[in-house]
Amino acid sequence: MPAHPESAHRQAVGKQCTASAQPPARLPTGLHVFAIAFALEVTVGKTNTVTALNNSDVLLPCSFATCTGFQDLVFTWYFNSTEMIYHGKIKSKASEPLLVGRNPRVEFVGSTTGKENNISIVLKNVEFSDAGKYTCHVKNPKEKNAQHNATIFLTVVQKMVETDNTLTLIIVGVVGGLIGLLILFMLIKRVVLFIIKKTQDGKKECLVSSSGNDNTENGLAGSKAEQKAPPKA
Repeated sequence: MPAHPESAHRQAVGKQCTASAQPPARLPTGLHVFAIAFALEVTVGKTNTVTALNNSDVLLPCSFATCTGFQDLVFTWYFNSTEMIYHGKIKSKASEPLLVGRNPRVEFVGSTTGKENNISIVLKNVEFSDAGKYTCHVKNPKEKNAQHNATIFLTVVQKMVETDNTLTLIIVGVVGGLIGLLILFMLIKRVVLFIIKKTQDGKKECLVSSSGNDNTENGLAGSKAEQKAPPKA
């Protein structure tokens, strides 16, 4: 069974954390800072595209992971890279995020006190003008102000288009039928060839047996003729 995306992400970050925890041998200062900064990761899940119906509510997922923990962590959601729609701050792992500022149509639905550091939001009453790029940005002062972000793209539609799989099902059915007929033909061919071979083998045995009987009869007759006593003088 394939691993859940968030579970796989945590495992990958866990391996990174283990690697980062080991002090590099005489690593230059710049590279050492980069290695620590790389420990902070932000993800929007399995896919970075979301489709929503006009006038509906849509979830914009986001979570982060860090090797060294966090304190006074700041996260911000941006629309099209410039418009801030949600700004929050998390004092520590033991506390939930505090609201700093937000768009009235945006609601925080995540939680950071559980296993996952979930900082997802819900955008309410989606409009066509809301379509675009949404960036989840995280800054962790505990990791020397390490920063990371992930982007999700929102598409707004008037109605969801159902995919018509009729043609696909027909093609699959036809191909499956042809394969079935081919397999049946091959089986029938093998059976017919087997029967023909058995018949031919039987005829050969009959011919050999008949030939042997003829030779035996001829041999016996000749033997009797040779063994007749000469006529008396």
